[in-house]
Amino acid sequence: MGHCQRRFLRRLLVTAMFLQLGISEADPIPVHHIEGVTLGFLVLRNLDGRALAYGEMKQVWKDASSPVMADLQFRFKDGSFYEEITKFTQRGVFRLVSDQVLQRGPAFKQDRESWIDGTSGTVTIRSTEKGVNHEITTRLNLPADVSNGLLFTLVKNISAVAGATLSMVAISSKPRLVQLNIHPAEGKTFTIGPAKYKSQLYVVEIKVPGVTGRIAPLVENSRQRYCVNGHVASLLRHRNEIWSR
Repeated sequence: MGHCQRRFLRRLLVTAMFLQLGISEADPIPVHHIEGVTLGFLVLRNLDGRALAYGEMKQVWKDASSPVMADLQFRFKDGSFYEEITKFTQRGVFRLVSDQVLQRGPAFKQDRESWIDGTSGTVTIRSTEKGVNHEITTRLNLPADVSNGLLFTLVKNISAVAGATLSMVAISSKPRLVQLNIHPAEGKTFTIGPAKYKSQLYVVEIKVPGVTGRIAPLVENSRQRYCVNGHVASLLRHRNEIWSR
C-alpha cells in the first residue's frame, strides 16, 4: 500500500475516548425490528469520497429456532479482502452466537482471522506478519450484551433518546473486553425525489479498561451511524476506521 493510501486510511480515524474504568455488564438490546433475508451492496470510501473497496451484505434466517447469519464482505482495489460472518439470535433480545473475521492483503498490517464463540467465550486469533504465523486462544467471560458483528443490526433497535451501553471484544495480541457508549445525536434531513426523511445519528464512544492509549486497530476510534427510524428502520451510513496501518 502506498503512502498516499495509508494517509487516506488514517484520515478516517476519529479521535478515540480512552478512559480507565471497568467493564460493567449491560442488558442485551431488545428486538424492535426482526431481521430477515437481506442483500445489500456497499461502497467503502475515504473522507474525500474516493472509493477504496466494494462489498455486499448477505443475511439469511430460516425460522425462530435458528440463528440469523450475516455475511459482510469487502473487496479492495489493491486486491485486499475483508469478511465478517456473524451468527446471532433474536428471541426477545439480540444475542451473539459467533463472529468470524478474515482480513488479508496490503490494506492491512497483517493477514488475520479471528473467531469468537459467544456461548463459551473462546476467542481464537490466527495471524501472519512478515512470514511468521501466530495463533492464540483464550477464554473471556463474555457478557450477554457482547456486540461483535452486531452493530449494524443493534443500532436500528437502540432508543433515539436514551442510547445504550454495550460490550465488544477487542481483537489484538491480548484480546479483551471494551465498552461501547452509544449516544443519540442530531441527525440530518435528506430527500429522495419529492419525499423528505429525517435520519438519526448515533455516536459510538469506545472505552478501554485500564488503558489510556491504543490497544487494537479495530477499536481505536469513535464511530458514527445514521439510521432512519420508524416502523421500518434502516442503516444509511456508517463512518469509522475498520483497520489501521
